[in-house]
Amino acid sequence: MNMKEEIKDQLVSSIIPFWKNLRDDEFGGYYGYMGYDLKLDKKAEKGCILNSRITWFFSNAYTLLKDESLLKEADHGYAFLKDHCIDKENGGIYWSMNYDGTPLDTTKHTYNQAFCIYALSSYYEASGKKEALDLAKQLFHMIEEKCTDDQGYLEAFTRDFQPESNEKLSENGVLAEKTMNTLLHVLEAYTELYRVSKDEQVKEKLKWIMDVFADKVYNPKLKRQEVFFDKNYNSIIDLHSYGHDIETAWLMDRSLEILDDDAYTNRLSPITKALTENIYKVAFDGHSLSNECDKGVVDTNRVWWVQAETVIGFLNGYEKDPSKTEYKEAAEATWQFIKDYVIDKRPGSEWFWLVRQDGTPVEGEPIVEPWKCPYHNGRMCMEIIRRL
Repeated sequence: MNMKEEIKDQLVSSIIPFWKNLRDDEFGGYYGYMGYDLKLDKKAEKGCILNSRITWFFSNAYTLLKDESLLKEADHGYAFLKDHCIDKENGGIYWSMNYDGTPLDTTKHTYNQAFCIYALSSYYEASGKKEALDLAKQLFHMIEEKCTDDQGYLEAFTRDFQPESNEKLSENGVLAEKTMNTLLHVLEAYTELYRVSKDEQVKEKLKWIMDVFADKVYNPKLKRQEVFFDKNYNSIIDLHSYGHDIETAWLMDRSLEILDDDAYTNRLSPITKALTENIYKVAFDGHSLSNECDKGVVDTNRVWWVQAETVIGFLNGYEKDPSKTEYKEAAEATWQFIKDYVIDKRPGSEWFWLVRQDGTPVEGEPIVEPWKCPYHNGRMCMEIIRRL
C-alpha cells in the first residue's frame, strides 16, 4: 500500500471507530479519559477543548468521506457544546464539564473559544445549520471585545470575563501573559470561519493576526517562533517548540491560501518556508521529530501530535517547493515511525501519547484526556488524503 492508502485505512479502520466508541449517549458529548491501561473512566471530566475537537473531527470526516454515520457523531458533539459547554448567561465556552454535563471549570480561555469557533465553522459546513455559524460569529465578536488588547490576544478569564492568571497555557516554569499557541489557534479558527462565511470583519482580523505573528512572534534571527511572552510580546523564555513551528508553517500557508491577498502572501510565505527549513535542520533526525529545546536542552521524546503535524508540515513544504525532495522523504519517514511505534497496536486503543526516541512507549501517559483527541492525527489523515 502507498502512504495515502495506509493513512486512509488508519483513519477509517482505527481512528474513527475508536472515537465513535467514546460517545456518551447518557449524558452527552464524549467520555473524557482513558488511561494507559485502556480503562475508560466514564465519570471523568469532559474537556470542552476535547469535545470541540471531536466535533470538528467528525464534521470534517463527514465532509471528506460522506459517511452519514459521521454526521450523526458531529450532531452529537454539537448538541453537547451548544446545550452544556457554552455559558448562556455570560457567553463563551467553559474550560471543562463534569461527566454529567454540569460546569466544572468555568474559566473562559481565549484558546478554548477559538477551538469552539473552529468546530462550529466546520460543523456548519457539514450540516448546513446556520445556527452553528451564528454561534461561531458570536464567539468571534466576544473574543474581539473581551479577549484582546491593542497588541494581541489575552489568555485566561473568569466566568464573567475578569482577567485571570494563565496557568493553563503556561509551561516550562513561566507564567505567560501572551502565548504563541493561543495566537496560532485563533488564526486557525478565524481561517475556518472566514472560509465558510467570507465575513469581512473576520478577514480583517486574520490580517491583524498575521501582522502580530510577523512582527512579534517570529524571530527572524533564530528562524523560529518565540513561545511565551509578557503583555508587550517580549519573549520570557529561551524555548524552541519544534512541533508548533512545523504546525504553524502549514497552518499559516493554509490561512494565506484562504485569505488570498498577495501582500500578505509575499510577506508571510518566506517565513513559513524558513520555519520548515529550520525545523528540518535542527529537529528532524531522519525518522521523526524531537519535542522541543528548552534553554539549549533538547527533549528527544516523541509526542503523538508533533509527529502528526510533521507529516503534514513537510509534505506542505515539498508541495510549495518540489525541488525539496528531502521534505517528501521526511514526511514518509515520519509516517513510517508513526506506524511502527506511535500507533498503539493493542485492541481497543488508538495512538500513544508519548514514545521515546527509540520508539518505546512512555507508560502511564493516557490514551484519552482533555488534550488527547483526534484533532492532530485525524487531521493529518484528512490532509494527506486531500493532498496526495
